[in-house]
Amino acid sequence: MRPAAPASAPFNAVQQPWAAGCAPGRLRPEQPPTGTGPAPGHVPPRAPGAPPAEQEPHPRTGPEAAPRTGPEAALRTRLEAAWLGRAVGCLLGKPVEKLPLAGIRTLARAAGNWPLDDWFTARGVPPEVLAAYPWNRRSAPTSLAENIDGMPEDDDLNYPLLGLLLLQRHGKGFTTADVARLWLDELPAGRTFTAERIAYRNLLLGLEPPATATHHNPFREWIGALIRADVHGWTNPGDPAAAAAQAYRDAALTHTGNGVYAALLVAAATAEAAAGRADVHTALRAGLAVVPPRSRLAEAVRFGIRTAGRETDFELVVDRLHARYGHYHWVHAVPNTALIAAALTHADGDFTHSVCRAVSGGWDTDSNGATAGALAGLLAGSPERIPHRWTAPLKNRLATTVPGFDGIGFDTLAHLTAQEAARS
Repeated sequence: MRPAAPASAPFNAVQQPWAAGCAPGRLRPEQPPTGTGPAPGHVPPRAPGAPPAEQEPHPRTGPEAAPRTGPEAALRTRLEAAWLGRAVGCLLGKPVEKLPLAGIRTLARAAGNWPLDDWFTARGVPPEVLAAYPWNRRSAPTSLAENIDGMPEDDDLNYPLLGLLLLQRHGKGFTTADVARLWLDELPAGRTFTAERIAYRNLLLGLEPPATATHHNPFREWIGALIRADVHGWTNPGDPAAAAAQAYRDAALTHTGNGVYAALLVAAATAEAAAGRADVHTALRAGLAVVPPRSRLAEAVRFGIRTAGRETDFELVVDRLHARYGHYHWVHAVPNTALIAAALTHADGDFTHSVCRAVSGGWDTDSNGATAGALAGLLAGSPERIPHRWTAPLKNRLATTVPGFDGIGFDTLAHLTAQEAARS
């Protein structure tokens, strides 16, 4: 049993500079976001099958009641594609998570699926190949082509759900302390990993942010904050600085340095794409603009983009990334963010190429696929523009242990996310 935090231990709101050395004119701590608490009449979503709330429902509480045309409807459509894209990319990467690059390539080639262009499958793969490169034990039963039946639970989807819940409860002006309280209330400890698990433990020990990110936390520059960043971009369409500021306050609970910078980049790039006017290259430039230019993460992302722009064969791009950054742990933010940027650049906005290149590059395959898929989904602009072979197996159903969301549809998630984007 883990020790409980002392009842008297307070949480202090953390409002620190979110990107030292950021581009001139970008949001600074002395220019905080102006988000407030829940809007009057706002009703948080109920869990499927939950009894009606005592409060009268808001006049527009479901996708069927939302406007069908106009900017709000267009944003909701883009957000549905983003949620779907995140799920597709995550699910594609799940069976090969933790496998070496050679194993990913060998399994895909043995199935006639190389360059990667479809779900991984064990069908037709020789037994000796499966023995040499066994699928991820926990994921294979739900993520191979022959097994997919809806979107299974994964932390790459749990954290965006928690981010949505955070915004519903506290608005865009949430603090790092609000993130901490939400986790203790709603996030099962067994669903946390690496930096998040250490920060959770530190909270239970009574530590406060930012010490939760630094105390005995060797994982604080890994990829965890990056996978929490999408929702901050989704809810600030066209405002990369505001998205990065939100992502900083979220990331500061668990990460420092390059771990935070990766979250800022993804949030800002996502916000730029969410407005519906940017291409993938413009979005990535917006992401880089909020990252300290001399950081290791910025250098790696620039290298990934530059290499992807010069090579027609993405396999060579991946080889160069692994040669340059292979000394990092496979979950570190630096190599994974560089790979995401390279995959998106090389795919030039194409959804299938984006998720397949991100996953085929190895390292943290499900997280990279999720982040690339979310941005590529936004750029696609609509679920109908994502190939049916990717979306059909998801059955518009997401499994999760985040309270109130198990079994929810991606269309409903898009509606709820659009509501938070509209709140000031």
